[in-house]
Amino acid sequence: MRARYGVPLGITAAAAAGLAYAAGVETRSFRLRRLTVPVLPRGMRPLRVLQVSDIHMVSGQRRKRAWLQSLAGLRPDFVVNTGDNLSDPEGVPEVLDALGPLMDFPGVYVFGSNDYYGPQLRNPARYLFEKAQGRHGLNGNAPAVGVVHNPWEDLRNAFDSAGWAGLNNTRGRLKLDGYEIAFTGLDDPHIKRDRYELVAGGPETDADLSLAVVHAPYLHTLDAFTADGYPLILAGHTHGGQLCIPFYGALVTNCDLDTDRVKGLSTHRSGGSGGRGGSGAPGGNVSYLHVSAGCGTSRYAPVRFACPPEATLLTLTERV
Repeated sequence: MRARYGVPLGITAAAAAGLAYAAGVETRSFRLRRLTVPVLPRGMRPLRVLQVSDIHMVSGQRRKRAWLQSLAGLRPDFVVNTGDNLSDPEGVPEVLDALGPLMDFPGVYVFGSNDYYGPQLRNPARYLFEKAQGRHGLNGNAPAVGVVHNPWEDLRNAFDSAGWAGLNNTRGRLKLDGYEIAFTGLDDPHIKRDRYELVAGGPETDADLSLAVVHAPYLHTLDAFTADGYPLILAGHTHGGQLCIPFYGALVTNCDLDTDRVKGLSTHRSGGSGGRGGSGAPGGNVSYLHVSAGCGTSRYAPVRFACPPEATLLTLTERV
């Protein structure tokens, strides 16, 4: 009898322990990723860029709020927020409380689908099925009628009032110690809000540096930015795969980006190809790509495994 039931009971216990860790421990094990990216013109001083993404704030997440507030101690030159701040229609005040100290620094932002719409309860296995079918998440369509609309206007107004530049299908600039940093951004491709024709034309020649920003790193947006000559593209959305297999990595990206580049620094070539590590200076049709694994989860899938929540401090240095 003991042998008959011992194995399934052991498997059940291990699964329960893994779920408890993924939901109760790893989702709160916040990390800071530090990277160096050689994209600056000669003679320009290094710039420290803090990227925050996919906060997915739900009311009551005090530890996440405190951790985000603590990032102001890094004293970045500027902040890039790559969207999906909300996972609760009531979460705007808590997002603004969490980001309040960071809004004392110059910043830019784009929105993701969860800034516009409340989360939906979905079977997590659907992500695997959709990948096999060549579909991705919402499959490029806005959520159905009846889905809660988040108060994204309140979020936008607060960011704008703090001096952060909104980049949803538009361009923006920051002035830092005499430098002009130009940005080109897109609204979320995951729900077909991106309009590249509104921002096409490439980097602004009178700026010291031009960067590209988008929430979801769909290949057509990466191709457009790379073809236009942006040295660095910043994105989020993927959650780093969220549930990863140790020593293997992510199973899905929730977009058409390959799993090898689901988080961290890589390169991208027009036509969808790219590589890990970001080695070599980009030129012509090659850009650096940084995808943040983000620091939250949907309220309906509050687990992470082998993929702790994170923000990234990127130090931009002179090109090699």
